Amino acid sequence: MRLSLIIAALLGLATVIYLIFHSGAGDVAHAMLLVGWGLVPIALFHVVPMFFSALSWRDLLPDSSRLGIVTVTWIRWIRESVNSLLPVAGVGGDLVCARLAHLRGVPGPEAAASMVVDVTVGVVTQLLFASTGVALLLTRSTGPAVLAVGWVVLVGIGTFFVVIAVFLLFQHRGMFAVTAKLAGGLLRNERLSNMAGNASAIDNAVRAIYRNQSAFYRANFVRLIGWAAGTGEIWLIMQFLGQPIDVVDAFTLESLGAGVRAAAFMVPGALGVLEGSFIVFGALFGLTADAALTISLSRRVRELALGIPGLLVWHWIEGRHLMRPGRERASPTLPDGSN
Repeated sequence: MRLSLIIAALLGLATVIYLIFHSGAGDVAHAMLLVGWGLVPIALFHVVPMFFSALSWRDLLPDSSRLGIVTVTWIRWIRESVNSLLPVAGVGGDLVCARLAHLRGVPGPEAAASMVVDVTVGVVTQLLFASTGVALLLTRSTGPAVLAVGWVVLVGIGTFFVVIAVFLLFQHRGMFAVTAKLAGGLLRNERLSNMAGNASAIDNAVRAIYRNQSAFYRANFVRLIGWAAGTGEIWLIMQFLGQPIDVVDAFTLESLGAGVRAAAFMVPGALGVLEGSFIVFGALFGLTADAALTISLSRRVRELALGIPGLLVWHWIEGRHLMRPGRERASPTLPDGSN
C-alpha cells in the first residue's frame, strides 16, 4: 500500500463528501432513504456479474487443475473485496486471487498466468463495453454536451487500447523473464537473476493460454456478459428510487461508468471520480445530481456489504494456512482435499 495510493483514496473520499454537500446533502440523504431496504436486493444482485467474471477466469485455468465453479466464485469475491476496499491500485486483489488459486492446487506459474491474461481480458472487454455505451449515447442525442462527453470517453478508450496492445505484445515476448533479467542486472542481485527461470515458466503458461483460442475467446464472451449484467444494478436502484429508466439507458450509464472506472484505476475504488462522472452522465439522461449520486453511493454500500465479509474470509483463510505445519503449507490442498 504505497503512500500515494492512500493519499489518492483520501482525496477521492474528500471529493465524494464535497459532491454530496454541493448537490444538497439533504436531497442525497432523502434519495438514499427512498432506496432504503432495496439496497439488500441490489447488493445481492451483484453476485450475477461477479459469477460471470468468475466463469471467465475459470476458462483461463489449465484443464488439469481447473477449479470448481463454487471455488472460483468465492475467490473472485475476495479478489473484488481487496480491489474495492484496499488502496492497491486495482491489482492487489489479482495477486491475492493467484495465491488463493495456488493454495487450492493450481500450479504457481499457471495461477499467475491466468491472472495476467484475466486482467487483459477484463480491460479489453471493459473498453468494448464502454465503446458500446458511447455508441448508444450518440444514437440518443447529438447535442454539444453529448458530443463533448462522447469525444472525451472515446479518446480515453483509444489511449487504453494502445496501452493494452503494448501489454499484449510484451506478454508474447516473455514479459516476466525479461523483467527478471533486467532487475537482476540493474540491481546486481543474484537472487533476482535466478528468478528468471521461474519467470520463464509463467511466460510459457501465458502463451499456452493464448494458444487455447476456444477457451480464450469464450472467456472474453462470458466476461462481456458479466459487464452487461451489471446494468441490472442501475436499473434496480432507479426502480427503488422511484425514477425508473429503461434498460437501454441503464446499459448506457453502466457502460460509461465502466469506462471511467478503467481510466481511474490508480484511484482506489475510483473514489470521487466515479461519483463525479455519474453526475455528468446522469445529466445527459435528465437525472438530478442527487439521483445520480444515489446510483454511485448505493454501489458504495454494496461494496462495503460484500467487501468487508470478503476481507474477513480472506484473513481467515490466510490465518489457517499460516497455522499449518511447514510441510502442509508447502503442499497446497487440492479442492478434493488431497495433496
